[in-house]
Amino acid sequence: MSIFNRTFARLMGGHLRRVDQMHLQPIDIQHRMFQLLMANLANTKYGQQYHITPQTSYQEFAQRVPLATYNDLLPYIERMRQKEADVLWPGTHRWYAKSSGTTDTKSKYIPVTSKCLKICHYRGGYDLLALYFHNYPDVRIFNGRGLTLGGSYQPSGPEGWVCEGDLSAILLRNVPTWVDFVRTPSRKVALLSDWDQKLEGIAKEALHQNVTSITGVPSWNLLMLQHMLQVSGKSNLLELWPNLEVFFHGGMNFAPYRAQFEQLIPSSKMRYMESYNASEGYFGVQNEPDRHDMLLMLDYGVFYEFIPMDSFHSDHPTVVPLEGVEIGTNYALVLSSTNGLWRYIIGDTISFTERKPYKFLITGRTKHFINAFGEEVIIDNADQALAKACQHTGAIVQEYTAAPFYMDLKQKGCHEWFIEFAKAPDDLQKFTSCLDHALTEINSDYE
Repeated sequence: MSIFNRTFARLMGGHLRRVDQMHLQPIDIQHRMFQLLMANLANTKYGQQYHITPQTSYQEFAQRVPLATYNDLLPYIERMRQKEADVLWPGTHRWYAKSSGTTDTKSKYIPVTSKCLKICHYRGGYDLLALYFHNYPDVRIFNGRGLTLGGSYQPSGPEGWVCEGDLSAILLRNVPTWVDFVRTPSRKVALLSDWDQKLEGIAKEALHQNVTSITGVPSWNLLMLQHMLQVSGKSNLLELWPNLEVFFHGGMNFAPYRAQFEQLIPSSKMRYMESYNASEGYFGVQNEPDRHDMLLMLDYGVFYEFIPMDSFHSDHPTVVPLEGVEIGTNYALVLSSTNGLWRYIIGDTISFTERKPYKFLITGRTKHFINAFGEEVIIDNADQALAKACQHTGAIVQEYTAAPFYMDLKQKGCHEWFIEFAKAPDDLQKFTSCLDHALTEINSDYE
């Protein structure tokens, strides 16, 4: 390990001690986060609307403040984007992460406060690196550069004071200058809004550098990496970057993409490490290499609540704090956080695999499932079944969708799948059978 890598590993010791503390005092830490949030909510117009004080208890908070979707908070966020102060979080706020709408709006604009940047998004990045250094003592990522594929942002609002765009661009725009010495491409190229120009700029800068790590969303990175091979004429990424050792990924389920990355990076030594980060915050990190579940990060300025999915669509859904969750139950995730989202239903569903420490799997979305016949097939079921079918037939799935085919007097109901293959299966009928059989193993209601 180089001097720089050793120095960084020592600096990460504090982050590891913090993470260890989460294992020991998870409920106490969540209580401290709640108190931090109430002290700030009390100084906002939203908090005053619901009579919140710094001394408000959780029971009072849950009774007074309603569960909220993005559409519920949208009028307040619009006021913030017009430079109004103390609406959802104290002060005025310049940065807004723009993402595809998962509600009735085309795009969401999530506030990214300076507090949220510091103790949520950036703390999550440091913890991810700390756990990676802890799990792999032979780390050499700082012998070279980390390739990060950023988005872009644009000025908006009164006098262009507000900036809105991809979260990755907001994070890159606000990171300390020293980060530029360990990453590629340059900020100028990374923040380009034109995709084709961005790809050409990355090719010019990164093809001739020693890239040791890649960070980002699997789908967009796959497109970028395929372009790098096309431009370079190489057959795989290790011919281009022989010291590449890890892909830090998040934003979507990696299972459907793993086979494609393994083709691009043909090495059993290549590492893949997942995090749960979104426009709304940074929530989880994979802390054990051989497991796919993630550690719920409890000291990022986020207070968590959970709605069991069997009560999600009722008029009065059950809501429990962290101490009330059970292993194996499918929950809708509810957040209150330092970006001014209060009892916000993010739209993701998770299931806990452990309580000591609290570890979970992302199981899908509250609106993305098929339940035409009582089968309750969620995205996690579909991803797992596709991975098994691919394993048995040599197929690689690029994109897919599925929908119910409703029963009538002549035939039973079923599911119809539309699949785009990067590599077609050796036997399509076998693939179909494997997919169906895998779903029966994964989901008893489907069976």
